[in-house]
Amino acid sequence: MSKKQWLPRLSCALSRAYSSFSASSSSPPSTSFPLKHVTKSNFESALAELRAHVRAADFVAIDLEMTGVISAPWRESFEFDRFDVRYLKVKDSVEKFAVVQFGVCPFRWDSQRQSFIAHPHNFFVFPREELLSGGPSPEFLCQTSSLDFLAKYQFDFNTCIREGISYLSRGQEDEALRRLTLHCKRLSDLSKDSEDGEGTPLVNFTDVLFSKRMKDKLSEWRSGLLHSTRNATSQCHDMSKGSKQQFQTVFFKMRPAVTLNGFTSHQLNLIRMVTKKYFKDLVFIRASGENSCSEQFVVYTDTESDKALLLTEVKNEYHRDAEKKIKAAIGVRHVIDLLSSEKKLIVGHNCFLDIAHVYSKFLGPLPCTAEEFVSSLNKHFPYIVDTKILLNSSDVLQRRMKKASTSLSSAYLLLCRQITLGVDKGSDSGSSPSVKIEVEMDDTRSTDWNSGAKHEAGYDAFMTGCIFAQACHHLGVDFNQHSPSPLNLALNENLQKHINRLYLSWFNWNIIDLITGKQIDAVGSNSSLNKRFSKIVFENVVLIWRFPSKLKAMEINECLCKVFGPTSVASVFRVDESAVLVHFSKPEFVSDFLLLKETLEGSNDVISAVHPLSGILEGGKTGAANYETYKEICRSPVSMALLADSADDVVGLGWRRKKMVSVGKGESGNEGRTSVGEEVYESSGSCLSRDVVEVEDMRATHM
Repeated sequence: MSKKQWLPRLSCALSRAYSSFSASSSSPPSTSFPLKHVTKSNFESALAELRAHVRAADFVAIDLEMTGVISAPWRESFEFDRFDVRYLKVKDSVEKFAVVQFGVCPFRWDSQRQSFIAHPHNFFVFPREELLSGGPSPEFLCQTSSLDFLAKYQFDFNTCIREGISYLSRGQEDEALRRLTLHCKRLSDLSKDSEDGEGTPLVNFTDVLFSKRMKDKLSEWRSGLLHSTRNATSQCHDMSKGSKQQFQTVFFKMRPAVTLNGFTSHQLNLIRMVTKKYFKDLVFIRASGENSCSEQFVVYTDTESDKALLLTEVKNEYHRDAEKKIKAAIGVRHVIDLLSSEKKLIVGHNCFLDIAHVYSKFLGPLPCTAEEFVSSLNKHFPYIVDTKILLNSSDVLQRRMKKASTSLSSAYLLLCRQITLGVDKGSDSGSSPSVKIEVEMDDTRSTDWNSGAKHEAGYDAFMTGCIFAQACHHLGVDFNQHSPSPLNLALNENLQKHINRLYLSWFNWNIIDLITGKQIDAVGSNSSLNKRFSKIVFENVVLIWRFPSKLKAMEINECLCKVFGPTSVASVFRVDESAVLVHFSKPEFVSDFLLLKETLEGSNDVISAVHPLSGILEGGKTGAANYETYKEICRSPVSMALLADSADDVVGLGWRRKKMVSVGKGESGNEGRTSVGEEVYESSGSCLSRDVVEVEDMRATHM
């Protein structure tokens, strides 16, 4: 999508979001649902409370809100996407968008009250540069539809930006500590520079004069210290007065010192060189003052051993202060460390994207393959359950759901009806018994509340946990079996076949096993999705892009069948208006097509002009490649609006776009762009239309 396309939509979304700013204060919106909102101001106390709740919990439900889902329309997850390609599309999403809310809700079974006690927390998250390392500030993409979506549900942008808690991943923390170690080593090396001779020779006449003047002033100050305290005070006063308070006599770590104020960094470096060259008992010191501002001193030391001791004290103090800043900058990651160390059962709803965000933001960069990701993830979170898979794969729960939608809100209304009504209010006489849920916040328990804010991460985490509790009840899990000890639900035989299995994308086709990293075909209600297409052999698939925009999938199919035979093409999938994936019936057709395309493009004879493929190759801009190239395009960070533009860039055809700047606007698809994956043509003659995916179905992966 071009910049001109994004700007009006961004303006519209921000206008709508601004209306939510005006309606809210800097504190989170009040709600009758007892949800603990956590910002910078109450993070430390909330973390201490959460630590106790998580340690006592039987499971912890989580949910995230993000600034976007897909960086380009063609990065949606399609039926023609192989297992590894779907992972790469999730990886792209995670690396480009930010987490703005993190919902955590520990659930603990209370055998005396025969109910689960829930502690919902809603963390506002905002990535900012906390360590002031001099590097670039954190950057992330915002999908305008996602901003609009968040504003629609009264998301408090002010609180997120002003009061959101930042974080360091484990990788970022390790890098910060590594830099700290190197800096401390440099400090030690600088302290030894006095033995290196005269240092850098001065060639600038101004520097020579300044150095001479500083040498005289320091010598005068030092002489005053050595010969007379009264004299020193008088001389220092005169020196300070004459230098416009650039020098002030103080004590630094119980030693006489002079502060250096109002000097440039170059001048300070000259003073450091003068001190080292001419004064064995004076030492130049940099130290952190108030508000983390750097302060410079020249300090008098009695002996060489005292000088060494001072330098060691300064270095150790700097190291301690820097470590404190690094630990403070960890922020929200303390919550992830808590969940990881306690090895609790983590519960999410259609949560692969959420889990991938957790890994990327708080642990380290996502590995290149799904198998590597699963192997590493398992070390931190050995037990994860997805309630969407639970609902779709269990016949018992399917009957309870009456084949209804398994979206988060729908499942909550169907399975947790008594909770939504309030336990004490009762329910329809025909409803089946359900598990009692109590919510506790700040030591106050409640069983009677109005619904919370939908698509607020803390409340969505609560709904997810409630669905899981009801699902366990219907699957025959006995909550009293191990009471009062932890229930250890992750090892319960009734749940074993559902643990550590997640949908590999925000759509529900294939499942990834978090133990083996292998793909598992979907079962239950979503298995029908796989039957829409014949078995895809990805070695038989070719990507074609930048063909004439007037061509439909059926016409492309007909062109290819005229050349390779009526049964040569199994199906043609339109990714967007600029590209299709063609599934040939045999692998040799892929190489034959690519070779024939190259031959026809290199020939200008009459045969080439009337060849059946000329309709696809018309204009001389058509690109084509095998499925592995499509995978490399998905692996690339390039996310232009049209797949054709990204493909040209990745396979080295960017020069074509530069030559066609004047026509580029028409090919970028400003208005009337065909919906992503709009059309699939199969050789049987049927044309299957895909429904346009609504933003609300894609957002937050609550499908």
